Order: sequence, then C-alpha cells, then structure tokens
Amino acid sequence: MEPFVPFASRSYFLFVALLVLSRGLDFLSTWIATPNLELEANPIARKLGWRGSILVNALVCTVFGMWPLPAIVIITASVLVAARNFQSAWLMRSMGEPFYRAWLSERLAESKPGLFIFCLVAQGLLFAALGAALIHFSDWKPVPFGIGTGVIAYAVLVVMFSLMAVWRVWRKSNSDS
Repeated sequence: MEPFVPFASRSYFLFVALLVLSRGLDFLSTWIATPNLELEANPIARKLGWRGSILVNALVCTVFGMWPLPAIVIITASVLVAARNFQSAWLMRSMGEPFYRAWLSERLAESKPGLFIFCLVAQGLLFAALGAALIHFSDWKPVPFGIGTGVIAYAVLVVMFSLMAVWRVWRKSNSDS
C-alpha cells in the first residue's frame, strides 16, 4: 500500500467512504447518548457543537482519505468509540442527560477513586496490549499495523477523556460540598 493515494481515485473514495461511515457511527452513537452534548467527554467536540464537529469531520474525511495509514487508525478508533457509546447510549437516553450525570456522580461518590482509576487504566492497558500485539505481528503491513495503532489510540482516548470527565464530576461534587 502506498503512503498516499491519488485524490479522487478509487482508493481515495473507498477510504473517504470508510471514514464517513466510521465517523458517522461515532456521531450517531453520540447523538443517541447525549443529544445536547452534556455528557460528551471530548471537550473539543463539546465546544464545537454538532455543526462545528460536522465541518471538522468533513475536512478530516476529505484530507485523510488520501493518507491510508492514518485513515485506518481513525476508522478503527471511531468504530471502537461508537461501540462504546452504543453500550450505554440507551441508558443515557432513557434517563436523560442531567439525570444520568447525577446518577453517575452518585455512583462515583459512593466508590473509591482508586478503584475507579484502577479499573479504567486496566481496561485501557488491555486494549493497548491487544493493539500492540496486532502491531507486533503485522510485519509492517499497513492494515493490521493501522488497526493495532487505532486500538491503542482508542485505549488512550478512553482513559484520557474518562479521567477528564470524572475529574470534572469530582471537582463539581467537592465544590458543592
């Protein structure tokens, strides 16, 4: 696989289609879970809002459609994020964003921070180990290498954004006390 594919080529349109599909699934899962973005863990996406995020992602899909390896990483991480979102989206939507946030805050207040952080980091390390194994056995082939890198990127994003979101909850609950 070449490092770049020609703009408007068959390969370019395939990568753009896969990027649009995977980013679209991330958007759909986010919209189902948190239509007002109150529960969005990514502060940049929350700040951009739906319209701004759509514009940024259209640019991402257009540009990275020419660059296969980063496209595969983005596709992999986006599909995993969408799957994670769909896992809890039904609960978030059924409870409503403010009530889900309050419920989650109560659960966090009742648990030990160390246990939460341990479980979150363990989850991230398990995903990262899987990604590292894919990279190790990829023989530098772009698709398995890119998928492995995408799994590691997903692990880092989940740990980072989850810690940021929980930190906001803990900070808010401590300031309310």
